[in-house]
Amino acid sequence: MTTTLDSQQSAAPKREAGRRPGRKRHYRTHIVLSLMAVIWLVPLVWTMFTALRPKADTDKFGYFSLGGSFNFDNFVTAWNQGGFATYFLNSVIITVPAVMLTLLFSSLMAFAVSRFSWKFNVTLLIMFTAGNLLPPQVLAAPLFQMFKQFTLPYALSDSGNLLNTYVSVIAVDTAFQIGFCTFVLSNYMKALPQELTEAAFIDGAGVWRQYWSIVIPLSRPALAALGTLETIFIYNDFFWPLLFIQSGNRLPVTTAINNLQGQFLSNYNLLAAGAAITIIPMLIIYFLLQRQFVAGLTLGASKG
Repeated sequence: MTTTLDSQQSAAPKREAGRRPGRKRHYRTHIVLSLMAVIWLVPLVWTMFTALRPKADTDKFGYFSLGGSFNFDNFVTAWNQGGFATYFLNSVIITVPAVMLTLLFSSLMAFAVSRFSWKFNVTLLIMFTAGNLLPPQVLAAPLFQMFKQFTLPYALSDSGNLLNTYVSVIAVDTAFQIGFCTFVLSNYMKALPQELTEAAFIDGAGVWRQYWSIVIPLSRPALAALGTLETIFIYNDFFWPLLFIQSGNRLPVTTAINNLQGQFLSNYNLLAAGAAITIIPMLIIYFLLQRQFVAGLTLGASKG
């Protein structure tokens, strides 16, 4: 009995010693993550801080100071001067169709390469995914010339081609996002039981019925996560609208900040307020769809 107690007492310090390194690593992880969170939040907090200060106060006390007053005058001026109401509508016109088309086409492609075995399914999936490896700037000149040569009636386009239209931006955003969504959705659909579609086929369900009535309802979590991510990606796109749209009243909200830029002098307080206004819709979407957004960060990572 004494020997047993002695062995238990001697084992206790060993267990405690074994726990300490794990606890230390746990604390280190929290410290590193906290530092990273602070680093990421500093620009956002500083933007809001600058946006709430009048330019006269920052000129008097300096940007790195706490003196002066704080108000929302810069937000009101930025909203009126930048024409954000029109630009927000343009962003909706571009983002909503682009996200819907991306999810539709990528789900069709993912269904084909994940639920059916045919000769070129893996090759086609690789080709779709490889398209994301190209920098957008490489294709900027060819796409611009292609859209310029694509003739349209003036009743459909005031430029006579695809340039200066919402269609050009929607088409390019959709094309560039299909590869990523196809890759993620194909991995998700591969994890669905094959017996479901086989049983539906035996019952007489065609390919379209299997896709629409079985696979798509089961893929709603993946589609919701991708929809959240794609909304953020396409809404924040700055390059393609600036390249293809020359008319100022058709540009999305991400380019509205250019209207706040003076020719000889920049009001950085006004620019900060404009930047803060542009991120408000994405913050609302993030808080409403936070679960889907977090799920989208690891979606398809463990599926294969």
